[in-house]
Amino acid sequence: MRKHANSPLIEMRNRLTLVSAATALILAGVSCSRKSDRTKETVSDSTSVMKGMTMDSAARIDTSSITFTAAQIAHGKVQWAPAGLGQSSTSAVIPGTIIPNENRTARLSAPAEGRVVTVRVQPGDRVSRGQILVSLVGPGAGSAQSDVSKAAAQVTAMRAQASYARAARDRAERLLRLKAIPTQDYERAVADDQSANASLTQALAEQRRAVSSAENLGAGASKTGEMVLRSPLSGVVLSRDAQPGAVVGAGTQLVSVTDPTSLWLQVNAPEKLASLFRVGGILHFTVPAYPADKFDARVAAVGAALAADSRTLLVRAIVLNGNQKLKPEMLASVSVEGQDQTAVPAVPEDAIQILDGRPTVFIAKPDNLGGATFVRRAVEIGARTGSTVSVTRGLGAGELVVTAGAYSVKAEFQKRSMPDTEM
Repeated sequence: MRKHANSPLIEMRNRLTLVSAATALILAGVSCSRKSDRTKETVSDSTSVMKGMTMDSAARIDTSSITFTAAQIAHGKVQWAPAGLGQSSTSAVIPGTIIPNENRTARLSAPAEGRVVTVRVQPGDRVSRGQILVSLVGPGAGSAQSDVSKAAAQVTAMRAQASYARAARDRAERLLRLKAIPTQDYERAVADDQSANASLTQALAEQRRAVSSAENLGAGASKTGEMVLRSPLSGVVLSRDAQPGAVVGAGTQLVSVTDPTSLWLQVNAPEKLASLFRVGGILHFTVPAYPADKFDARVAAVGAALAADSRTLLVRAIVLNGNQKLKPEMLASVSVEGQDQTAVPAVPEDAIQILDGRPTVFIAKPDNLGGATFVRRAVEIGARTGSTVSVTRGLGAGELVVTAGAYSVKAEFQKRSMPDTEM
């Protein structure tokens, strides 16, 4: 009886055990599936990263060198040779300014206080020596002309007195020889003659002073108190500050005249280049108005000291401007070279190529199969002598440099540096 009573309980326990085992198996399957998915995701991510690394590596192409086969060298007619030696000196390009030659420039100002009556010229007008430029009226000119008239009258009176005294002396001398007058009267006549001559000399000196003063005021030939300013040289009117009707004081600048055939080139040279300038040296320069033309100037003056604020040295050179192409206040780019020559590498002009905006040469490294590897190298160039260019930095003497076909090498470098647009 007990055996039969316990059978249902035992059967129920077995069923529960089987259900628990099945559930555990199902859960274990799900867990394994999730782990497999994670593993696949990890592998996929790793594969993507490796692909990205491979693409990045492919994108970072070496653009500093390029290799040609023998066929490419022959097709591009590429040749190379050791860099030779040339001569170079310290050189620099610094800014300068074209200004009037002050030794051939007249800046005319009002000689005395007055009112401007007429201005007969405009800026840019050509004038000749002695030409009237400005007319003024003022009390100073009237006083000067009055002094001239008084001095002339005084000279006339003194000349008459001197003539009378001379005649009296001659008469006294004749009477003395006839013993008709005492010696004392003759001596008095001689003294009067000498005094009259001294007075005449003084009057003449005063007349010259008055005339000179009037001429300095520009009123030498005026009877109405008018002052005129005349050009002291032939040239062109540089500036005009006078306005008709304006009342101006003594010393007020009215008109400037300059000789355009001679100008100054003014340069403020940095301290480190001060040793390159000497009196008599030649400077070469260009101006934006005529970029294809080169002009020369001879150094006339070099400053004795540096400017304390800018630490620059003032240099002035004379520019002969016979064709009058250059104008005052033009900006200039001045090339200056030192006298000391140094040996530097030199290459043919065709060996220099502009790559990425910089002068560049290509160093050749030949292989044993007729090909070569070319390494690009940026350089600094110096003076040109014929078809040869001096290289002041970036190249050593004797290095193998592409001398012919450099453009073909440059083209390949440009292709190599282009971004890859393939998807």
